Amino acid sequence: MFRGVRITPPFFELGPKAYTYGDQMLEIAIRADQVGMECGVQVIIDPQYVDIPIIAPRMRGALVFAPHIDSIEPGRGQGSVLAEAVRAAGAAGAVLNHVERRLSRLELARSMQRADEAGLATMVCADDAADAVEVAAMSPNIIVVEAPESIGTGAGAGASEAMIASVDAAIWRVDPDVLILHGGGIGSAEDVYEVIRGGAQGTGSSSGVFCAVDPLQTVEAMIRAVREAWEARKPASVEGIERAR
Repeated sequence: MFRGVRITPPFFELGPKAYTYGDQMLEIAIRADQVGMECGVQVIIDPQYVDIPIIAPRMRGALVFAPHIDSIEPGRGQGSVLAEAVRAAGAAGAVLNHVERRLSRLELARSMQRADEAGLATMVCADDAADAVEVAAMSPNIIVVEAPESIGTGAGAGASEAMIASVDAAIWRVDPDVLILHGGGIGSAEDVYEVIRGGAQGTGSSSGVFCAVDPLQTVEAMIRAVREAWEARKPASVEGIERAR
């Protein structure tokens, strides 16, 4: 786990994948950063690689992550993504093992090591509780728990309060310092509210924002919903999370 980046719950990850880029992505990132600062929500944005040096200098509070890195070291590797390069471009971390960019356990371990050597935090994706527990043993900064079949559906994360608590407890038994994002299918501010209100430290959205009629309005509503749901939680619930971590 790279400890040079401080991420405090609640947090919201904005993943544009290949839905948008350039000026439109910058506009959405600036709005997300502004609302995150206003609401006290840590925003994490993982744009196209070429947009990292455009977006990162404009962020006041949001962290920019690369959508992936490879395990290569400086040298040969045409077409590969070098950890040091994205760090120099302004990235604070990297997303690894997304269902659309799956890694073997060996390659994941190597990529996480390279991220740590380059000074990058790691956000590692897992399909379910069992997968997340295995990932927790590798000590990433953040684990993203999302069922592959729910990604891109806009149908909501579908995780009950009991399920979130059970998954989190299993992960924290392995690594009490890891942060946990529950996502997959987050299509509206209501979905965001439900998963955070249900106990999640963080959530995120891709198609829910970037396929919306008004992405700017949608991302603002989602980030505000994170704060509203966090405030609505019982104090004991929030304190329990801090004790578990």
